[in-house]
Amino acid sequence: MFPRAVLAVPVGGGAGVRAVEAALAGQRYVFIATYRGTPPEGPAAAEGAAAARSAPAAEAPAAAQGVASADVRLVATNEPATVAPSTPPGEVASAAPPAPGDGMAAEAAGASSAGTAPEQSEAAPDPDSLSLIGTTAQLGQVLRLPDGTLHVWLQGQHRAQALAYRAADGYLAVTAQVVSEEVTVDLELEALVRLVRTLFDRFAKLARDVPEEAGLAARNIENPSWLADFVAYSCDQLDAPTRHELLQTIDPRQRLRRVAMLLAHHVEVLELRHKIEEEVHRVIEKAQREYHLREQLKAIRRELGEDDPEQAIVQQVRGQVAAAGMPPEVEERALREVERLAHIPFASPETAVIRAYLDWLVTLPWRGETEDQLDIAAAAKVLDADHYGLRKVKERILEYMAVRQLTAQRLRSPVLCFVGPPGVGKTSLGRSIARALGRRFVRLSLGGLRDEAEIRGHRRTYVGAMPGRIIQGLRTAGMRNPVFMLDELDKVGADFRGDPSAALLEALDPEHNHSFSDHFLEVPFDLSRVLFIATANVLHTVPPALRDRLEVIELPGYSEDEKLHIARRFLLPRQSAQHGLAAPHLAVADGVLRTMIREYTREAGVRDLERQIATLCRKAARRLATGPQSSARISAAHVQRYLGPPRFLYGAAEEHDEVGVAAGVAVTPTGGELISVEVNILPGRGDPLLTGQLGEVMQESAHAALSYVRSRAADLGLAHDYFDQHVVHVHVPAGAVPKDGPSAGVTIAVALVSAATGRPVARDLAMTGEITLRGKVLPVGGLKEKLLAAHRAGIATFVLPEENRRDLADVPARVLKRLHLLCVGGIEEVLDVALRPLPRAAEQVA
Repeated sequence: MFPRAVLAVPVGGGAGVRAVEAALAGQRYVFIATYRGTPPEGPAAAEGAAAARSAPAAEAPAAAQGVASADVRLVATNEPATVAPSTPPGEVASAAPPAPGDGMAAEAAGASSAGTAPEQSEAAPDPDSLSLIGTTAQLGQVLRLPDGTLHVWLQGQHRAQALAYRAADGYLAVTAQVVSEEVTVDLELEALVRLVRTLFDRFAKLARDVPEEAGLAARNIENPSWLADFVAYSCDQLDAPTRHELLQTIDPRQRLRRVAMLLAHHVEVLELRHKIEEEVHRVIEKAQREYHLREQLKAIRRELGEDDPEQAIVQQVRGQVAAAGMPPEVEERALREVERLAHIPFASPETAVIRAYLDWLVTLPWRGETEDQLDIAAAAKVLDADHYGLRKVKERILEYMAVRQLTAQRLRSPVLCFVGPPGVGKTSLGRSIARALGRRFVRLSLGGLRDEAEIRGHRRTYVGAMPGRIIQGLRTAGMRNPVFMLDELDKVGADFRGDPSAALLEALDPEHNHSFSDHFLEVPFDLSRVLFIATANVLHTVPPALRDRLEVIELPGYSEDEKLHIARRFLLPRQSAQHGLAAPHLAVADGVLRTMIREYTREAGVRDLERQIATLCRKAARRLATGPQSSARISAAHVQRYLGPPRFLYGAAEEHDEVGVAAGVAVTPTGGELISVEVNILPGRGDPLLTGQLGEVMQESAHAALSYVRSRAADLGLAHDYFDQHVVHVHVPAGAVPKDGPSAGVTIAVALVSAATGRPVARDLAMTGEITLRGKVLPVGGLKEKLLAAHRAGIATFVLPEENRRDLADVPARVLKRLHLLCVGGIEEVLDVALRPLPRAAEQVA
């Protein structure tokens, strides 16, 4: 029989002491209840919280553990508790086995150890704030300490429901009824029991604070309700609200399901934590193992009398610095870095940065250089063997070698810049110069370069920092005086990362490059012995400041005879060897090569010509591989069969003399080109029409030519108001290609006069020059390219300004022999030569 409940006060208060004493005077039963909501604040609540925090969690039964918080209340009983109608009171009192955790007394010492002397007073709590579902417990042991506090041990018995609370002597009395937890055993319940046992086994293995006996005890519990309570009691990860929820859940089936879900979550968390701990432990164990092995290795080396490997590396680097031949200031900087390396642990990331920096310093060619081969005759043979023509370039290299021969080491290396269209041999000429001088050759392509760090290098503070491309090229060459080619100088760009062309100023300026500073090295490096050679297709895109440091040598292109010699001496043998055709197996006549030059290529260089020769070699190789013959001879009849119909028409720009059409020449990035200027004069009034993508300079030339022709209308036999009654339309074909330049004035003026007077222009004549309003012909540039273009097109007569006569020295003699040149000073001389007389029929009509 259960006695009546007579106690409901916070643990640790004076009323709690009196309640315990009252329970001891009766049959030593209490009722444990919780607050329904948040417990009231105050000293008693604070004491209860401190008591709950100090109570050993592993020693409380499930029911008590669920309320081990600041809202724990003890309720003593001194009258019989009513039993549920389905269960006789006697059976509950006599047959009820101990609750889970029986034998593991719930220590309420934390409750009283918060310490309230018996003489302290505390009011009883409000019954409406207490939960109706609680736990009946039996007083196991009560100890009174010398300071007046009590240590109380409780043993949970059953879930119970409070039927009524009433005030007693400083505490609450309650009438409680034991709650029946019977459940029908079926497959679902059996599955839940097995699942909870399995999850709890895994939880017990993963959790550090669950004793091994707990798993064995869980496997031996048959009562589902007790199993749920025991597991909840053993799982320390459950917080007080969750335990309270489980305490309030009467149905064992629902409680098992809830416990299974909580266990599954905590097992997953523990497995993840275990996995992370294993990874961390493995990493730490590896690092510790390596550390111990290194220490053991050091000890073994010391016992054997060998040097420390780290110090051996430092000594090795110090020796490399001494043998590198650095200037004194650079060597001093390197030795400082070596000292830093000696005092930094080798596992530090800074070690890799210092070692990379020192590796660059000791491998740069501070002293080493190749001895120049200054035999001028031998150098001339090398240049002639590699390139045909290019007289000006070869003379400049031989002059440099001659001066070096006389001045020893006192001459600063020039900075040459080869300017010309693609395919004229600028890059290969640099290799030939290096071979003639006996120097190493390094090539750096600047096309599309936009980052200044590519020239000056990166700061060492950046991750993955590297020196600039110039320093890298010198390291590759292994000598400090190579021939360094800067290819595609005109294609350098600039953006937010800096201007590489500005960074090139220091490297190319002979006055400053003896102390070139790379951002990565942070020490000066002497570039004065490097022979820099730059290449460009055009010069107008090169900044003026950089252009001022360059010695420009123009390579305008090759004449037809030069191309024929290049094809015979260089291109044909090279392509024959690449296609497996030895000299006896392939024979190509000069007429075939000349036909290919005239009708299948139109370029300043020879790249397209080499591609056409490669096509011939492929056709010949197939012919030899599939036929019985052992050699192939390419004749003029085979050209169209192998290469198709001619791509260009060789001869004059026009097949017949035409009115209002004049042939001019222009300079393009691919060399000189022949262009036609067409003029139509239409009845009507209006401004002149200029079409064909003409630039501002050509438009101004057209207006100047028109003004001159209008001023000479009477001399040309035109009415004074002729141009007031007509509209002039000037058109340059290939309108999709922009055109500009100061050399089309004479051509436009001749076409205007021809269209106005009806006199045709000679079809085999081309001209160049700018015109003034007074009719004077001004000089122009690019004369060699223009003469070569006229020669390629089959022009017989070429009209040029008188002041350009001095530029004819640069034109190949073969071209000059095949062109009839007329040097003029005024437009009247051009008109006399360019315009044909009027046909008789036209004269009669006029």
